[in-house]
Amino acid sequence: MNEKINLDPGAAQVLDGLHRAGYKAYLVGGCVRDSLAGRAPHDWDICTSARPEQTMAVFGEKHCIPTGLQHGTVTVRQGGGFYEVTTFRVEGGYADGRHPDRVEFVADVEADLARRDFTINAMAYNEAEGLIDPFGGREDLLVRRVVRAVGEPARRFEEDGLRILRLYRFGAKEELALDPATAAAALQERERLGCVSAERIWQELYKLLSARRPGRWMPPEILRQILPELDGGAYPACIRAVDALPPDPLVRLAALLAPAGPAGAVSAAARLRCSRAEAGEVCTLAAESSLALTGDPPRLQARRLLARLAPDTVRRLLALRRAQTGDEGFAAVAAAANQLQAEHACCRVSQLAVNGRDLLALGVRPGPAVGRLLSAALEQVVEEKLPNDRAALLGWLQTRQTTCEQEKL
Repeated sequence: MNEKINLDPGAAQVLDGLHRAGYKAYLVGGCVRDSLAGRAPHDWDICTSARPEQTMAVFGEKHCIPTGLQHGTVTVRQGGGFYEVTTFRVEGGYADGRHPDRVEFVADVEADLARRDFTINAMAYNEAEGLIDPFGGREDLLVRRVVRAVGEPARRFEEDGLRILRLYRFGAKEELALDPATAAAALQERERLGCVSAERIWQELYKLLSARRPGRWMPPEILRQILPELDGGAYPACIRAVDALPPDPLVRLAALLAPAGPAGAVSAAARLRCSRAEAGEVCTLAAESSLALTGDPPRLQARRLLARLAPDTVRRLLALRRAQTGDEGFAAVAAAANQLQAEHACCRVSQLAVNGRDLLALGVRPGPAVGRLLSAALEQVVEEKLPNDRAALLGWLQTRQTTCEQEKL
């Protein structure tokens, strides 16, 4: 085909080096798909007839990292970038439903493409030959607008259960329909997701939740396979909230788990093996997901939230409640929170114009009383009863200290 792809300079140098050494070499997979879709690829993967040791001989050991020799992969440093170069291969046997039992190197790029998951990922390219597309990936991507398995769908999912989630992820990312036979096989084989590591499940779910409007590609049968905490009765509302939210995977995961309550969110985050920070954020959002508006001005409500939650958590929480309820009052509070941050308004003890040393200078004894007085001063500022002014706060603290001492008497 006469498709023209603008090559990354480093990738072009790798291809040229392999060609000059007498080997076949092509761009392959995601970089071809993204280029055809009009996007700049993030990674440029290359497949070649050269064996790993031959690739290393072409570019020299100083420029090569043997990242996966048993699978034929060498990472080549070229032009300031890193490029995965993998020998054409076929795979056989998937006893664990995830990894091939054997890998056999071959000389034919089409045999290599035949082992891949979906037609949109089973294309190769070099400038001399143009697009190599034996399974109709270009038409599926640009004309038919579908994600379709290479060959027999059930077999592709039997080989690697993670491909089931990848199906929905690519559908959501490219906004493609799912080939009916491929979709039916994914649902039929969904229990194979149980063979996939939690880390890989979270990685794919994270990417799925990063799509523009992923709800269409999140069937309940698949979600319940990886998130058994999901409340079936709340599923439609959760999906509507996911699509109404910005493409932030953490707040979208919280939207799915909110009906399960804090315990359900903790369980799901632990099973997915989210990082500590990710788990903490999702669980906090799920626990706070019943937040209600008060009759107070948005600025005051925002200040109270910023006094007890991190700014990013406040932003996500208000977006979550707006998506769940449709109440634009949450948007007004979010705008007020943004304004408070822009003003560097005092919402935390660390932002007060006074500190513990000032209290010690007033005669407060070291110990818990210092923290209590600072917290009380912060409450006055947050509730906008006092300005965050050193003189005003010291005067109030002195009065408060005196009152406390008299009460003890």
